[in-house]
Amino acid sequence: MTGKIRVLIVDDSAVVRQALTEILQSDPEISVIAAVADPFAAARRLQQEVPDVITLDVEMPRMDGITFLRKIMTQRPIPVVMCSSLVEPRSETLMQALEAGAVDILLKPRMDTKQGLLEARIHICDTVKAAARARLGRQAARAATGGRVVEKKLTADAILPPPSPRSAMARTTETVVCIGASTGGTEALREVLEALPADCPGTVIVQHMPEHFTSAFARRLNDLCAVEVREAADGDSVLRGHVLIAPGNRHMLLRRSGARYYVEIKEGPLVSRHRPSVDVLFRSAAQYAGGNATGIIMTGMGDDGARGLLEMRRAGARTIAQDEATSVVFGMPREAIALGAAERVLPLEALAGEILRAGLS
Repeated sequence: MTGKIRVLIVDDSAVVRQALTEILQSDPEISVIAAVADPFAAARRLQQEVPDVITLDVEMPRMDGITFLRKIMTQRPIPVVMCSSLVEPRSETLMQALEAGAVDILLKPRMDTKQGLLEARIHICDTVKAAARARLGRQAARAATGGRVVEKKLTADAILPPPSPRSAMARTTETVVCIGASTGGTEALREVLEALPADCPGTVIVQHMPEHFTSAFARRLNDLCAVEVREAADGDSVLRGHVLIAPGNRHMLLRRSGARYYVEIKEGPLVSRHRPSVDVLFRSAAQYAGGNATGIIMTGMGDDGARGLLEMRRAGARTIAQDEATSVVFGMPREAIALGAAERVLPLEALAGEILRAGLS
C-alpha cells in the first residue's frame, strides 16, 4: 500500500482520460490505477481492485454514467465524482447524479489557457481528495496522507479588505443568513431549505459547484422548497422568503444600502482555492451586516469559510458549524471550530430551526 488515493477514471474520450490522468498523477497524494472507456470495462477493473474514488463521465456508449452510478451505489458504494463537459442541458442530469449518490461534480479540464489549466488542476485534485474522505453510509472518512504539495492559497484580501474594528453596522429589523458548503452540501442544503417556511429570513449561499450547474441546482431546490430559490445575479436584493445561490465560477459578496441588503457578483482569483469562496461571502457579511447576520458553515473539505466565519463572529454575528456526525466531510466545519469561529456546533437537522430563530431575534 502506498497510502495514495487510488482513482479509476471512466470516460469514453481518450483525450479526457489522458488529461485527467496527467492532472491527477501530478499530485503526490493521488494515483490513477486505470483509465477506461466505458462502465463495462470499469466493472471488470473493479473485480480486480476497488479504488478509493471513481471519476465518471455522464454520456458513454453501451451504458450511461447515471445508470452505472446507481449500480455502484446499490452493490458496493464507492465515492463517485461525475465529470461532464460544460454543456447546460446536461446540468439537470447531473442533479439526478447527486440524488443518486454522487459525491460531487467536475467539469472536464479546459486546455485553452495556462491559468485555466492551473485552476482546473487545483479544483480536480481537491475534489478527488474530498471525495476520498466522504462518508458513504458505513464508510469512514479516509485518513489524511502525507507529503502534500500546497499551491499558493489566496485569502479574501484578494477580493476586499478585512473589516475595520470600527465598522460595526447598525442593527436593522431584517436579518440575513449566510451559508457556506462544499462536498456533501448539495443534499445537506436541500434538507435545510426544504424545512424552511415561505417567510424565512433572506438567505445567501455559496456552494462549491462548477459554472452553469448552480442554476440547475437552484431550479431543483426551487421546485422542492416553499422558499424561492434562484441563482444570484449582480444587484439582486436579499429578501425575506428568498434564497440566492452564488453562480459557479463567480464570487458573491453581501452589500448594504440603507436598510436594503443586496449581492454583488464579481470576477476575481481563487480564494481559499475556490471561486466562489465562502470566505469572501462571510467577510462581506462581517463588514456590511455585522450583528444582523447569521453565518453557517456546513459539510466540505478544506478551510474555506473558517476565517470568514471568525470575522463574522467578531463583528457580532451569530455563527454555527455543522457537527461531525452529520457532515459528509468534516473539514470546513472542523477548521472553523478550531479557530473559535463557531458559537454553536449543531447537527444538520437543527440548522433550519436556527435560521428561523435568527429571523425572530
